[in-house]
Amino acid sequence: MNILEGQILAPDRLDKALAQATDLSRERIKTLIAQGHVEIAGKPATAPSARVEAGTAFRIALPALAPLEAGAQAIPLEIVFEDAHLVVVNKPAGMVVHPAAGNRDGTLVNALLHHCRGQLSGINGVERPGIVHRIDKDTSGLLVVAKSDAAHEGLARQFADHSIARRYQAICAGRPNPRDGTIEGRLGRSDRDRKKMAVLPPDAKRGKHAVTHYRTVQTFAHAALIECRLETGRTHQVRVHCQSIGNSLLGDPVYGRTPKALKPVLTSLDFNRQALHAEQLGFSHPISGESLDFRAEMPLDMRELIDEIAR
Repeated sequence: MNILEGQILAPDRLDKALAQATDLSRERIKTLIAQGHVEIAGKPATAPSARVEAGTAFRIALPALAPLEAGAQAIPLEIVFEDAHLVVVNKPAGMVVHPAAGNRDGTLVNALLHHCRGQLSGINGVERPGIVHRIDKDTSGLLVVAKSDAAHEGLARQFADHSIARRYQAICAGRPNPRDGTIEGRLGRSDRDRKKMAVLPPDAKRGKHAVTHYRTVQTFAHAALIECRLETGRTHQVRVHCQSIGNSLLGDPVYGRTPKALKPVLTSLDFNRQALHAEQLGFSHPISGESLDFRAEMPLDMRELIDEIAR
């Protein structure tokens, strides 16, 4: 059992003050208080809402982290940035983010458990990387992952208030009209196929509000390269929004409709995934507050696809 000792930095309620003085989230601290693992000024703490003063000594006994069911695997990763609190990864197309039925191995989490071994302070008492957002298996690009409770909580807050900067590169069928614009509407499960997402009617009582801003970068005979900036981050958002305006992504096996003239090109390149890449990710460091911004170059398969359709 590890011991954390220190002093309260500023007067506040106990759970908040301890979160500021440690690398633990307020929820984790509440759990530790309930389990009798927290002492304040030498006495057991019982109420997370109790007021404490600056300089008050604390002692937290941290139980050993429970192992995650997923196993660590030595899978190569492209690390764009890493420090004691988080890691930014450029995920390749074809890699699932989190283990699930049918994908227990070979996931990003399996790879991070190996890469970050000995560095994870645990999320809610479990030794695991903190997944605060995901991109689809066959979408490439940038993800940020937390190493600690505090980093996880801070990043999750930014995703919730839509302050994260996210930009995608996509190759779509046809030419968007207008060239630049905003796609807005509620996204939810399709009534026709529950495995798919869909843009719901304006008066729908279900689903979640979604906003995508797009800009046409380059046009071709039967396709276009576009940039999509996300205000929200809903499941399959870019893929569904592009389909909704008649410009589904090339190679998309679920929402795509490949123009007849381009089918031989995709076949010759063996291009069988949605042409979508998470190129840019910007956020405030959840611990230091520093403004961070990362870019990931378009992957080779998408560059080759552009070269072919541009001929």
